[in-house]
Amino acid sequence: MMDVILVGGLWLDGGTVWRQVAEELLARGHQPVPVRLPGLGDGNTAATLADQVTAVVDAVDGADGKPLVVGHSAASTLAWLAADARPEQIAAVALIGGFPTSDGEPYADFFEPVDGAMPFPGWGEFEGPDSDDLDEAAKAELAAAAIPVPEGVTRARVSYTDPRRSEVPVTLVCPEFDPEDAKAWIDAGDLPELARASRLDFIDLPTGHWPMVSAPGKLAGILADLADQHGSDG
Repeated sequence: MMDVILVGGLWLDGGTVWRQVAEELLARGHQPVPVRLPGLGDGNTAATLADQVTAVVDAVDGADGKPLVVGHSAASTLAWLAADARPEQIAAVALIGGFPTSDGEPYADFFEPVDGAMPFPGWGEFEGPDSDDLDEAAKAELAAAAIPVPEGVTRARVSYTDPRRSEVPVTLVCPEFDPEDAKAWIDAGDLPELARASRLDFIDLPTGHWPMVSAPGKLAGILADLADQHGSDG
């Protein structure tokens, strides 16, 4: 059994959005650990990026053995920051539909904040491959549950300190884009953190941007396989 730390992307309640994936991971013999990020559903509108990183690192510190750390979308950066903070304590990192933000860049300053937080901008911003696999009911449910992300998170600058993070095995799960797209972005210099990774694998998952909602069984299977693999590596 391996602990699989699950970190949801922007606007997501870290508990409920992973429910089906968590059930599948348990069935495969692994322990899901969904992380509830400060500022998302706890009323802490003053939460910072440092607070969220601490929540992920605390999950790593509390794991039974070396965990697999999974970051979705923008939270791919949180997963990578955890690898930066605990490079010797993490078995591997899996990134779903996202990439680590470069050092010195804002974490996720994508849309204008309203009253100190960045709200979900509506599905118009995600038309096409991002959301084509979601039906209207799923879209309505996600939008209704979306939690504005505190400005202290979205506009904070990312800072890495330990180059050993590049030694942590990382797998990029490619949903709305394919592995060849990602490799081209790396070759173009757009993803410097992934370019530095000493072990980088790619897995194609032809879904939209939220596979934990649209294809939880397939996503859980990928994560369970990674946990099996890196558990054997250890």
